[in-house]
Parts: sequence; C-alpha cells; structure tokens
Amino acid sequence: MTRRIAPSILAADFARLREQVREVVDAGAQVIHVDIMDGHFVPALSMGPQAVAALRDFDVLLDVHLMVERPERHVAEFARAGASNIIVHAEATPHIHYAVQAIQEAGCNAGVALTPSTPVEALAEIRAMLWSALCMTVNPGWGGQAFIPASLDKIRRLRALIGPEVELEVDGGIDRDTAGPCAEAGATLFVAGTSVFGAADPGAAFREVASAAGCS
Repeated sequence: MTRRIAPSILAADFARLREQVREVVDAGAQVIHVDIMDGHFVPALSMGPQAVAALRDFDVLLDVHLMVERPERHVAEFARAGASNIIVHAEATPHIHYAVQAIQEAGCNAGVALTPSTPVEALAEIRAMLWSALCMTVNPGWGGQAFIPASLDKIRRLRALIGPEVELEVDGGIDRDTAGPCAEAGATLFVAGTSVFGAADPGAAFREVASAAGCS
C-alpha cells in the first residue's frame, strides 16, 4: 500500500490557512488531516465543518478526525462539508458499528481511532468495514506532544489484526525521526502537524517527513 503524509491543519497558521495548505499540496500532499475537538471527549476545542468546507476545492482527500463525544451525531454535517474520510474514536460512542455505518451511508470512507490505552482488539468485529484504522501515538487533544515509543509494538499488532488492505494511520509526534520506524511497523498514512506546519517552510518540511517515511 502506498505511504502518504497527511499534514494536520491543527498546527497551521489560520490567518494563512489556504496559503499553507497550497504549499504542502504543491510539495506533493494528497491528504490533508482536519482535527475536530469538542472540549468534552478531549479537553481542547477546535474547528468545525466550516474548516472542511474551506478546503474542499483542493484536489486532496480531506481526512476528518472527530475527537468528539457521540460522533455519529455529526457525521452527516461533515460529509456535507466535503469530508473524504471520517474517523471516529472507538472510545467516544457505545455504538461504534452504527457510527461506522453512518459514515459509509454518508458516502465517506470510514475510519476508527484508538487512544494509547485502548487495545487493538477493539477493532476485531468491525475491521472488514474499515477504510482506515488510526493508532494514536500520543494522547489525543493537544498538538506538539512527544511520540510514545510503545506505540511501535501496537502498530505492529494493529497491522496484524486489520490485514494488508486497510490504511493504518498514525497520529501524534510524527516527524523525520519517528516516521521511518512507524513505516517499518506497518503504518501507511502519517499525520504530521507541528513537524510540517510548525516549520518555516512547510513544503520543505513535508518533503523531509515524506522521505523519512519512505513515501513514493
């Protein structure tokens, strides 16, 4: 499966959002990651569907990560805004199968995310429904955290569970030092926020992380 970097706009300068997204798209980005946080499932509060709609004219996949309680209630709105992929947390709803169905019925690719303390077996019953599985390599809710080293073993176990056809996404502390080991463990989609948009030249930083991950 092709490896790709998904720059996260959570770390972007929102006064220059489209300009910075254009820089990474011109550098080769095919996926843009949009982190949605509700101040309940995670402490922080971030953007809403308008941020997705603002980027829908770029020729990229918009990878929307809902770090919100009861995400199934918000799927349709983000699908209408232009999401390509919608990722929900297994921990955020008692009805993860229903949430995944809602994403598929809205016409989007479905993904499920696991926080660092959630075992990979949480996806065992729904793996056949997934476009992606997202392994959080930090605790969700804050940008700029350090990568959790134990995540590498979890990535390997998650890849063994979901098989070779499902995207395995990693999110948190992904940079030129951690992308390579994550790729070796089985990751194929690498969310990079601070390491890309926190750099003086986001396009150059994107290429650096992509090279470290072995992206073609």
